Amino acid sequence: MNTLLIAEHNNQNLSESTVKSATAAAQMGGELHVLVAGAGCAGVADEAAKLDGVAKVLLADDAQYEKHLAEPMSALVVGLADGYATIATPASTNGKNFMPRIAALLDCSQISDVTAVLDANTFERPIYAGNAIQTVRVSEAKKAVTIRPTAFAAAALTGSAGVDAIGASDNPGVSEFVSEELTKSDRPELTGAKVVVSGGRGMQSGENFPMLEKIADKLGAAVGASRAAVDAGFVPNDYQVGQTGKVVAPELYIAVGISGAIQHLAGMKDSKVIVAINKDEEAPIFQVADYGLVADLFTAVPELEEELGKVGL
Repeated sequence: MNTLLIAEHNNQNLSESTVKSATAAAQMGGELHVLVAGAGCAGVADEAAKLDGVAKVLLADDAQYEKHLAEPMSALVVGLADGYATIATPASTNGKNFMPRIAALLDCSQISDVTAVLDANTFERPIYAGNAIQTVRVSEAKKAVTIRPTAFAAAALTGSAGVDAIGASDNPGVSEFVSEELTKSDRPELTGAKVVVSGGRGMQSGENFPMLEKIADKLGAAVGASRAAVDAGFVPNDYQVGQTGKVVAPELYIAVGISGAIQHLAGMKDSKVIVAINKDEEAPIFQVADYGLVADLFTAVPELEEELGKVGL
């Protein structure tokens, strides 16, 4: 039996999370097929066809799939499910929305946030805010899986799979897209950035976050925040890194004024290099940091900006 990977995209480009999830899905048994459902998304299907290990791309191009609403997406996937033992998708906002509904309609188990594929039926996933790794073996004939993309390398773009257009399923008509408000920024998207600069409660107010933004702009980095900073209203919700926010694994993570609560560590501790700046030498963040600076951030950050300027950044 084959594996179906539901692609994450914006109808124009395939997301990095899908490129990484393809690496995991290719290990889940049988041929790997990718479902690209959206509106005006033929270009995305062509991108997906280049992913290494993909045998076929299914293109469902219809207005009802433009925003990946759970009800029409689940109806489409359930109609395709007979040919697949595993249905997978990135553990993104969209994936977490429609995959539980797909699992319920198929009456099968869902395995969430998979970080390793041991074989076609055995997976690893973090539990207890990442403090323990659970090994899950599934005995059912069919399973629904969400993949944590940060745990996998990106698939190579050496494939040449065919693209098959498929018809849309009947729209259940129980939900509709009304509107969305998106934050526009020239900085990289948080979950895909190679460098992330995050601030916590120690920033004291939202007016101080431009300090970090200046550093981020010099490094080509995204700006994040701890839940404490978000809850205090310093920055919007989409900045939040952690167990209840976004999970990131950049090459460099700079934590400024963040104590390092377990919920925050769950969202960033897989970063390649972690740098922490905090005036509390007992802060838990120093236990996971590769480099730690015990200093007042209001002194250290301007000094860092100055030093970056000296090297031409």
